[in-house]
Amino acid sequence: MLEQISALGLWTIVFLVLAALVAGWVDAVVGGGGLIQLPALLIALPPDTPPPSILGTNKLSSVAGTITATLTYLTKVKVHWGTVLPLVITAYLGASLGAWLAQFLPKQLFTPIVLLALIGVGIYTWRKPALGLTSAVKHSGLPHIWRTAAIGLGIGCYDGILGPGTGSFFVILLVAVLGYGFLEASAKAKIANLTTNAAALVVFGVGGHLLIGLGLLMALANLTGGFVGARMAVSLGNTFVRKVFLAVVGALILKLSWDLIAPLISR
Repeated sequence: MLEQISALGLWTIVFLVLAALVAGWVDAVVGGGGLIQLPALLIALPPDTPPPSILGTNKLSSVAGTITATLTYLTKVKVHWGTVLPLVITAYLGASLGAWLAQFLPKQLFTPIVLLALIGVGIYTWRKPALGLTSAVKHSGLPHIWRTAAIGLGIGCYDGILGPGTGSFFVILLVAVLGYGFLEASAKAKIANLTTNAAALVVFGVGGHLLIGLGLLMALANLTGGFVGARMAVSLGNTFVRKVFLAVVGALILKLSWDLIAPLISR
C-alpha cells in the first residue's frame, strides 16, 4: 500500500487528500461531493488507471465520510424511520436496477436530461426562499410511504445509471414532495446515500477494483470533512443548508454544461 501511495508523488497525494476533505464537507451538508472528488481522481491518477479502480477508490473514500456524517446527523437530528426505511430499501433496489440498465442505455442521453432537471430545481428553489426553512410534513400513512418509496426508487435508479447530484436530488424531493426542512432532508438523504454507496463499494471490492492505500488515505480526509460538514449543518440550520444546496446545484449545472460543450469545442 505504501508503494502505491509513494508512486504518485507528494503533491498529487496532497491534492487528492484536499479534494477528499472538501468533498466530504460538501457531501455531508447537502450531497454532491462526487462533483469534487471523482474529477480530482480522474485528473491526478495515471492515464492507464482502469476506470473501475478510479470509481472503486472514489467509493471507498466517500463511504467513510458518509458514515461519519450519517452518525452525526443521527445523534443531532430526529430521524423519522417511517420515511427512512422505505427510502433506503427502494434506493438500494433502484441503484441495483440502474446499474443493470446502465449497460443497455446510451448515457449521452442522460446528461442533457439531468442538466435540464437541475436548472429546473435551481430556479424552483431560488424562487421559493421559504422552501425547506421549516419542516411541515405534507402526508402521513400510506400516502407518505409510497411517495417516499417512489423517491428512493427513482433517485436510486438514477444513481446506478449516472450518479452526479444524487444527494441533491434526494434532498430537494424530500423537501418539495414531503415537506421536510433542508436539515432533516439532508439527514435522510445521507442514510440513503450510505446505502447506495456501500452497495457499489461491495461490487467494486469483490471485483478487486480498489486502490486500497490511496483510498484509505482519502477516506480519512473525507471522514474529517464529513464530520465538520454535518456539525456545521446541524449548528447553522436550514438557511445554511439551503445556501450550500443552491451553490452545489449551480456547480453541477456548470459541470454538466461543460460536459456537453467540451466535445463540440474539441472537434
